[in-house]
Amino acid sequence: MLRHLNCATMCPRGGRQLGGSGGPLAEANLVAHCLLVEAGDGLILVDTGLGTADVASPKRLGQPFRALIRPQCREGETAIRQIERLGLAPEDVSHVVLTHLDVDHAGGLGDFPRAQVHVFAPELAAARNPPLRERGRYIKAQWAHGPKWVEHELEGDSWFGFDSVRLLPDLALEIAMVPLLGHSSGHAGIAVNTGENWLFHCGDAYFHHQEVAAPNSCPAGLRLFQNVVGHDRALRHHNQDRLRELARERRQDVHLICSHDPVYMS
Repeated sequence: MLRHLNCATMCPRGGRQLGGSGGPLAEANLVAHCLLVEAGDGLILVDTGLGTADVASPKRLGQPFRALIRPQCREGETAIRQIERLGLAPEDVSHVVLTHLDVDHAGGLGDFPRAQVHVFAPELAAARNPPLRERGRYIKAQWAHGPKWVEHELEGDSWFGFDSVRLLPDLALEIAMVPLLGHSSGHAGIAVNTGENWLFHCGDAYFHHQEVAAPNSCPAGLRLFQNVVGHDRALRHHNQDRLRELARERRQDVHLICSHDPVYMS
């Protein structure tokens, strides 16, 4: 079984420029779209959103993030509390699979200290030693507990023409880590075989559902934000082109979602 969780509501001002409605001072609504997958006796979490420590001490998220993104910091939205409300045991989360290590994707790692944390190796290397302009995107306090990192490198696998890494091969469930570089230096999408089709969580490879449509478009504010925070604009645009092609040619086989568009939560 696969469940969709919003693990952080964010309300930046920008209205329709950020995909919402109203003028530039109106609040937009963004989410932190995570996946909870039941696999055998264990649980797999794809991204974590914000964690209980972030909610208890929002200052650790950094002033720029709090001022611009305006996270609501609700404990009930953390992954661990949602898992508890579902009647599941948080200690059964045996694996956390990350698209990347930005503050709004990895904040809940400390809530699952027993889990193995799967990440594309270039992303972990960048987070441990980020360049000056990217230090604000990684909050090392979020993994100060010492996660059980599992670093993945490419080994020649392919998923619908994309380089990929097959994760957790001992499980009957098929999960692939698909590098989609550009937003960050080691950003990856996570593809899960639901049995009916593939659900492809593209993380922050794009921000708005119309970006992978034909014709494609993106609200001006979201486009600007992606350009400002992105690691490599040309590479990000290249991968967005590939995602549009995938969505067009494999629409029966692959369903794309991204992290922050609330359309995918409905």
